[in-house]
Amino acid sequence: MTGTHRRFNAETRVLHQRAVRTPLPDLEAERAFHEHMTAVADAREQRADLLADPDVPLLDAHETEFERLADTFERRCRRIAGENYEAVAMAYYRGDRDDRIGRLTAYYVEGLWRIQQRTTVSELTFFPLILRYPDSFTVNIRFASGYTTPESVRYESPHHLTEDLCDEHAEAFYADSQHSQRRAAEYIRETAKRIREAFPNPDETSFEERKYGGIVGAGGHRGTTFTSMLERVDPDRDRFADEVTESTLVEAGTEARRTEREYLPADEVII
Repeated sequence: MTGTHRRFNAETRVLHQRAVRTPLPDLEAERAFHEHMTAVADAREQRADLLADPDVPLLDAHETEFERLADTFERRCRRIAGENYEAVAMAYYRGDRDDRIGRLTAYYVEGLWRIQQRTTVSELTFFPLILRYPDSFTVNIRFASGYTTPESVRYESPHHLTEDLCDEHAEAFYADSQHSQRRAAEYIRETAKRIREAFPNPDETSFEERKYGGIVGAGGHRGTTFTSMLERVDPDRDRFADEVTESTLVEAGTEARRTEREYLPADEVII
């Protein structure tokens, strides 16, 4: 994106307890969805490679993944609102429009703005949920208070250290941080495989194999400690009784509530 996600710095509540449902009417649409999810998996693998490199700062690894994610959001926004999607999102933000296209575009743009904050804002967890159904898929961009889940891997960032350490302790902390980043890189690389397994190539699998799939992720930080998690999710077979012909906002769904109970500590809330 060309900067809207950096300017979109106020809350519209368009994200809260809602998801975007997008139709998958044919093989071409399925291929586009698979391409999107492959890009997400590729971005995680690249972050893992950079985290494992001792010469690359942690923030660079996260920023590289963010830029690739921003590209997928941009393509989604263009499909929804056209080349002027940035103006559409800002018009919704200002209150100049309140239609389906405005709400959908603002959903993705505000979501991206909040995702970008996760490396600078402490105690903010990015908690996305993506689900595939026979005729559609949903994207739920969620954020929660706190910074971790019971399943998350933790790793340290020396660049976020604010206290002064003596040389000996600083060297030890740096070495421990590098070890934790290598361990996290192995985990994050494995989660990329989970994404590919949840959303397989439509040209290489039968419809029965691919018509249901899902993932839930979580990432945040507190001080020097960063966390990451991604698990498979089984979609609710009875969630949608109606067909969908165009992208639209829907309620978050039973899977959202289930994953909140399963992965968020009791004292954390969806923001």
